[in-house]
Amino acid sequence: MPNVDLSSLTGQIKAFTVEKVLTALLMLLVCLLVIKLVTRLAKKLLNRAKRLDPRMRKYTMAALKVVLYVLTVLIVAQSLGIPTTSLVALFSVLSLAISLAVQDVLGNVAGGLVILFSKPFQIGDYIETDTVAGTVYAIDLTYTKLDTVDGQRVLMPNSTMADSKITNFTELGTRRMDLTVTASYDDAISAVRQALLAAVEATPNILEDPAPVAVVTNYGESAIEYHLRCWSKVDTYWDARNTLMEEIKNSFDQRGITMTYNHLNVHILEK
Repeated sequence: MPNVDLSSLTGQIKAFTVEKVLTALLMLLVCLLVIKLVTRLAKKLLNRAKRLDPRMRKYTMAALKVVLYVLTVLIVAQSLGIPTTSLVALFSVLSLAISLAVQDVLGNVAGGLVILFSKPFQIGDYIETDTVAGTVYAIDLTYTKLDTVDGQRVLMPNSTMADSKITNFTELGTRRMDLTVTASYDDAISAVRQALLAAVEATPNILEDPAPVAVVTNYGESAIEYHLRCWSKVDTYWDARNTLMEEIKNSFDQRGITMTYNHLNVHILEK
C-alpha cells in the first residue's frame, strides 16, 4: 500500500499565495468549460450509436464525468503547488479500500456491463436460467428483475446471471409445445394420432407452420406413450398450452380413446 505524506501536503497548503489561488481559480474555470464541451461532444457521439443500449450511454457518460472531475482536481492542485503524487496516492488508497468493501457489488456491476453489451435478453423477454424462469422486468447495473409466472418478482445478481446458462424463449418469436400423452394398447395408433391432431386444430393460437406432429415414443408396461409437438407465438404460449390440454381430453372422450394412468390389474384364476 502506498504511503501518503500528509505532513508534506499540509505544508504545501500553508504556502498558498494570492497568485497561486487566482491561477488555480482560472484553471478551474478552464477545466469546467472543457468538461462541458467534452461531455456535450461525447453525448452527441453516443446518441449516434443507435445499437448502444441507453443504459450504457448513461453509465458511460457518468464514468467520463468522474474521470474528468478527477483530472480537474489534480490540475487545480498542481496549480496551487500541491504535489499531485500525494493526491494520486491518496486516491489509490481510497479506491483500494472502497473496492475491497464493495467487491460483491463491483462483481454485479461487471456482470451488468457484460449483459448490457452482449444483450442476451431485453426487457419483456421470457427467459430461463439455472435457478429461475420469468419475464424480464428491468435490467439495472447490479440486478436483473424477473417476474415469474406465479406472480413473484425475483432480483437476480448480475454476476450470477452473467455466469448462468440463459434460455431466451422470446428471441425467435415462437415457442414449441412438447406434450406427452398415454393411451391404451387397445386403441389404434392411427386413431390416437388423429385425436391428438384434432385437439390441436380445435385450439386457438396454434401455428400451422411448423406443422404439428404426433408420434409414438415408447411402449410402456400398461400404455403406449405419444409425443405431441406444435408451435405458438410466445405471447400466447401459456393460453394455447392450457387450452390444448383440455382439448386433448375432450378429443379422446369423443372418440372413445382411453387415457391411461398407473394401475394394477389382478386376475383371479379358479382351479
